Amino acid sequence: MLKFMNQEEIRRFLSSFEGKRDRTIVIVDFGNVEKWKVNLGWKVGIRELSCLIRNFSSGENSRNRRRFYYGSDYGKDERNNQLTEWSRSKLEMAKWNKFEIVTKRVKYMKNRDNLNGFDKKCDLDVEMAVDLIKLRNEFDHIVLFSGDGDLVYAIKYLRENFGKSCIVFGARQHIGREIFDAKSKGVIDNVYFVEDFEYRLRDRYGR
Repeated sequence: MLKFMNQEEIRRFLSSFEGKRDRTIVIVDFGNVEKWKVNLGWKVGIRELSCLIRNFSSGENSRNRRRFYYGSDYGKDERNNQLTEWSRSKLEMAKWNKFEIVTKRVKYMKNRDNLNGFDKKCDLDVEMAVDLIKLRNEFDHIVLFSGDGDLVYAIKYLRENFGKSCIVFGARQHIGREIFDAKSKGVIDNVYFVEDFEYRLRDRYGR
């Protein structure tokens, strides 16, 4: 059974980062985070997410350790060089909230089974893994906002070779089995469920 956290437990959990905020990196796979709304019934706001993350990572060079991974959508025409309004607003909001943004162009893949006639694809797993390894001297702790298990291999490498710890945030019904397997093996320290943090994360403006 997946345990729910009460407000006092959440406060104690957040306060546990007081002595390590200058040595914690936060990785936000926002493409994955957006998909949580299907299970949650509400959206995670970028501004609200930034406020929560300040509890984990702050101090000198904190922007470099508050990393936001999200695709740049220019539409179906590969020659187009103007972002869609939706994509532009998300990336600007992340910038205003002092995230280091890592992005690349969204690909449109033909799919006749899709009502739109295409699927959109933009995986940034490689970028996240490379950045974690490249920046390893800047942090001791990892906070990952993603239910995708593709980063487990990199997290295992960082733990075994450099002693890095990691916790994961995800929606209860949107977390890969690889994440829970890694927790059971001690590769990931703990998994936290965003439903418990709704009052801190829910988009108050319905963007």
